[in-house]
Amino acid sequence: MRFGICILPDLDWQRSRPLWERAEQMGFDHAWTYDHLVWGGLPDSRWFSCMPTLTAAATVTRTIGLGTFVASPNFRHPVAFSREVQTLVDISDGRLLLGLGAGGTPDDRLLGQPELTERQKVDRLQEFTGLLDRTLRDDHVDAHGEYYTARDMRLVGGSVRERVPLLLSGNGPRSVRFAARVGDGWITTGNTTAATVDDWFTGIARNCEILDAALADRSDVSDFRRYLSIDSGPAQSLESLGMFDDLTGRAAELGFTDVIVHWPRQTPPHVASETVLDEVAATRLTLNRR
Repeated sequence: MRFGICILPDLDWQRSRPLWERAEQMGFDHAWTYDHLVWGGLPDSRWFSCMPTLTAAATVTRTIGLGTFVASPNFRHPVAFSREVQTLVDISDGRLLLGLGAGGTPDDRLLGQPELTERQKVDRLQEFTGLLDRTLRDDHVDAHGEYYTARDMRLVGGSVRERVPLLLSGNGPRSVRFAARVGDGWITTGNTTAATVDDWFTGIARNCEILDAALADRSDVSDFRRYLSIDSGPAQSLESLGMFDDLTGRAAELGFTDVIVHWPRQTPPHVASETVLDEVAATRLTLNRR
């Protein structure tokens, strides 16, 4: 099992920089931040941009993976975004973990774009992912899709695609199958409205079965990673060491290779104890490295 931590981008860099540095010092394998213009969980909070934050984090860390949790087509074009990805891959020396998802509100309304159905959002994500993949691999890319167009997009210097995994987020069967078909990994939050932890894991287990069936059609899945955001259900993993062990243990039983917790906050969301975080780092992460 590998362990990650998500640091919300609501703090200025002077206050968030120490958190990124501590995440690496504690022994986390990867650290993430949300990618929104406005996040529904903190709509009245200051909110900083994901890619510049990860770039800054790359300059003050050396080994920890750095992830988008998750980027979406709501306000991004795959051609322009590929240049940001290429640059961050270079600055981080290949530590970028590129989480991609269909996106939700309120980001889907802020640019005044036509409202899309959930199916159309998934269609758009699939087209976005395919074109992004091409622009990270190939030079002189042309595309004429339903949602995106590219004209002679350049990638001078060769492919960077092998240095950045595409980790596809999804909680519905279609998105899970897409992740299995074309992704390097799957990210899930499960059903965030589940009433109990048992209900939450039951839904996740169903999607794991769908994923396993879809992965059976791939020739090599040895490097395919499975990421679970274990604070996205009814419980907070850092509520206690016992809760952390319970949630991570149940995730492992379902075949997850990675779990992601959230940096403890004093106000919602993700209210938890930094004391428990320190205990996890001193015991569970240390044990994991042996």
